[in-house]
Order: sequence, then structure tokens, then C-alpha cells
Amino acid sequence: MLLRYILSQCCPKKLSWLILPLVLLISYSPSTLANTDKVDRFIASSAKFTPYSKSITVSESYSDSNGSVVEQDPLNSPHPIPWNWVMATHAEFSNQGRSGLRYYRTPSLISPDGQYAAYSRIQMEVEPELFRSRVTSVVFLENLPTGDLQTITPSSSLADDPHNSNEEVQQLGKIAILIPISWSEGSDRLLLRQFEGFFNTSDASDYAVIWQRRNNTTINLTPSRVAYTNAILLGWSQTDPEQVLFRAGILGEEEWPVWSVDLQGQTVLASQDKPMIYGRRVKQIKTQK
Repeated sequence: MLLRYILSQCCPKKLSWLILPLVLLISYSPSTLANTDKVDRFIASSAKFTPYSKSITVSESYSDSNGSVVEQDPLNSPHPIPWNWVMATHAEFSNQGRSGLRYYRTPSLISPDGQYAAYSRIQMEVEPELFRSRVTSVVFLENLPTGDLQTITPSSSLADDPHNSNEEVQQLGKIAILIPISWSEGSDRLLLRQFEGFFNTSDASDYAVIWQRRNNTTINLTPSRVAYTNAILLGWSQTDPEQVLFRAGILGEEEWPVWSVDLQGQTVLASQDKPMIYGRRVKQIKTQK
């Protein structure tokens, strides 16, 4: 795994920011959303997940003194994972000294043409010790006109791929969260952020996962032939819509350059480029029967 090798060479120190102890001091107020029976049956039949109740967390945010929403993220990403929920969930179980499962559903990301909705279902296997807990996810893609559902599963080293027998996948303390962040302007591709790492360490970085509608395939991308310890996915390239942008650099350095990565993984500096994001987020989709 290139990322683990780079981190082992460049970043032996542990980071306290992955623990985010301040999050544990913030009050937590989850909201709930009832899923349709069709979605329940589809998810319950998945071998990767345990069936869950119809009431699941779909959002959590906190406001600062100015009333602005504050979202925590281990990499300070512009597309944050639900890290506040992860830490608040662990605090709840840790205080009670017990283990358990919790689930989180992200809002749906609607394609510009209105034909598809994508959302992530995150599963946390909670242990009293944070370093023994695990967080995994799966993304559901719904064809809104037909109601058909399918899943998107990345093939990176820490992702829960049922066809991957890699022992590293089963390691305690792993975090592998996949969330949709943008459709392409033409709705033919979906860009997802795959955040991977381990609790209580600086071993954390982003992959880009691209789902291609025309052939129903996925591509995994990261900056290549670049010295970095952590990469942050930003969005589509404004200069070339076929490419994605990352901010990547060495832990401890103040200036992290922006890199453009094409579908073959070729990486070039993109200091003047800007990330582009398409799609509309909604908490609940109303469908006609």
C-alpha cells in the first residue's frame, strides 16, 4: 500500500487531532429519518451489514458563537465525514463501558439531471477503547425513476470489500468511510471521498472514488509520484472536468500544494485550478407511489 509506505517513512509521530477530545465536550443532538420499506429490505439482505431499525441518524452539526455550523473533520476537509458523530458515539459507549453497533446515514446527493440519489450508510463497531473500534461504510445509489438500488464499494486497501481477504482489512482501529461529494456536471459520473486511517494515529488520507454511469464501474485515484503524508480530496478540476483535485503535503509543513490527478493516476501541480462541485443535498426524498 503506497499510502502506508509513505506514512511510515515520513510520518512516525502520532497526532492528537485524530482523537479530537474537544468533540467529546460538545452536546450531541441527532435527528432521525424513517426509511422506506424497500430500502430496509435491500439493506437487510446485504451480507455486509446487520439489519437496523427504521430510525437512524441522518445528520449532526454544531453551531459556534456566531450561529455558523461547525463540522469537525480529521483532515479539515471541505467535505467532512461525520466525525462528530463518531466521537460522540464512542464517548457514549465508553462511559457505559460496553460494546455495540451504531449506524449513520448521510443526506442524499441528487444528480443535476434529477435521475439519481447517492448516500452513505456508516457502521461503527464501538468498543470502550477507541483504538479497538472500527468504522466502515457502503454507498447506496438509487435510480429515482425506477426505484432500483445498487451499492458502490471501493477497492482500496482498508475498504470492506467482501471479495478481499487481506488481513489488514480486519485490523482493529481502522476507519474506512466512503461518502459522495459531487456529481459531474452532466450527471454521468459520481465523485466520492474515501477517507481511510486508524484511530489514535496520524495514518489518515483520502482516496477519490469515481463511479462511471455508462459502464457501472469505479476507479480509485490518489496522487502518484508525489511525496506526501496526507492527501485531501477537493473536487473536480475546473480546468479539466475529467480530473480531480487533491491538496497533499508533508505533515508539519504549512504550505500544501494542489495536485490534479487524471483517470490514469498521472499527477501534476495545479496551483491555479479550482475545485468544482455539482449536485443537491436533501435529507429526505419524497417519491410517488
